[in-house]
Amino acid sequence: MVNWLSIVYLLISIPFGLVATWVLDSVGLRCAVILSAWLNMMGSIIRMFSVLKFMSLGSQNYWYLFVGQCLCALAQPLVIFSPTKLAALWFPDHQRATANMISSMSNPLGILIANLLSPALVPEGRHIPLMLGVYAIPALTACVLATVGIREKVPPTPPSASATNSTSQPFFMGLKMLLRNKPYIILALCFGGGIGMFTCFSALLEQILCEKGYSNVFAGLNGALFTVCGLLGAFLLGLYVDRTRNFIESTKICFCLSALASIVFAVASRFRDQAIALAITSSIFGFFGFAMYPVAMELAVECSYPVGEGTSTGLIFVASQIEGVVFMVLLQALTVRVSKDPSSTCALDQDGALDWTTPVLLMAGLCSAMACFYVIFFHTDYKRLHAETNMVKAEDTGSDDVPEA
Repeated sequence: MVNWLSIVYLLISIPFGLVATWVLDSVGLRCAVILSAWLNMMGSIIRMFSVLKFMSLGSQNYWYLFVGQCLCALAQPLVIFSPTKLAALWFPDHQRATANMISSMSNPLGILIANLLSPALVPEGRHIPLMLGVYAIPALTACVLATVGIREKVPPTPPSASATNSTSQPFFMGLKMLLRNKPYIILALCFGGGIGMFTCFSALLEQILCEKGYSNVFAGLNGALFTVCGLLGAFLLGLYVDRTRNFIESTKICFCLSALASIVFAVASRFRDQAIALAITSSIFGFFGFAMYPVAMELAVECSYPVGEGTSTGLIFVASQIEGVVFMVLLQALTVRVSKDPSSTCALDQDGALDWTTPVLLMAGLCSAMACFYVIFFHTDYKRLHAETNMVKAEDTGSDDVPEA
């Protein structure tokens, strides 16, 4: 039953992701952020109370915990879909990729901090209430800051031509336009698959490595390097793209290098005593893989303009969750039971350990196939940048035509 506490995030984000895109593009960014902050705060408080002994919930404590987790899961899409909307409405065109990068990467940074902090907070099971209480503090703080501090939907002075002349399509019209947009479909399938593959990599890393004798500490180190190097890569690429506007070239190069890193990891993970190679490969995989995330989200807006930013990025995330579930089930189904190995660090059950050779090779093959498909078939114009240029030219022409008094 405990596994459902993690699975609920995937299950809820798929249907509620569509609701979140509607809220962002139809109701507004301010409402979406405040709603997500309240949902996350209420979910965190309910989770904390569900494990407190003085509440005397008895057999109902698990269901209160589950309800709290569901509320937090409802808040997730509203937060994750917001960066492109925030960048479009509040930042000029030469800062949008960097703004998207900072807000997008705060999510994996928070996950990394939680993964490092949780073992220190919970040395024993009886300390779980302490951990949930500590995590409720930032949720409460964020709710207060969002409710009190966010007062406007848009800035007083629009930062760009597209923000000045907002022409986002109605929600359902935008969905129809996206489903007919070939470059967007290719981007959604390939990049969504990439996110799904990254989710599988993070979730299954410990199980993949333990069979060859690598410790859980080493698997955790690889996961940390994967995230930290990814944050660095996203920061550097965001600055580069803001200066050059090379969205397509940057994502294609990063996708190919990520695929190469996945191949090296798949091979190295099948041998023992390859700790240095695995650590370097995980770092490279994260560096180029995470770097694509904010840039690809901006590219989704560019190739789908004038569809709303929440809709264009939200559908990619929904696609990534669906593909992630498919990949997770497929990779685990391809594992093979093997006899007990004395050097294995896996927690063995009565049926023996799992051999991950076929799944990791398939993961590398899928990454490579998606990268090749994206490089060959994805081509698009930067529709939003072109529209902004035309708006500026039209304004300049109009001002030149005004006769002097």
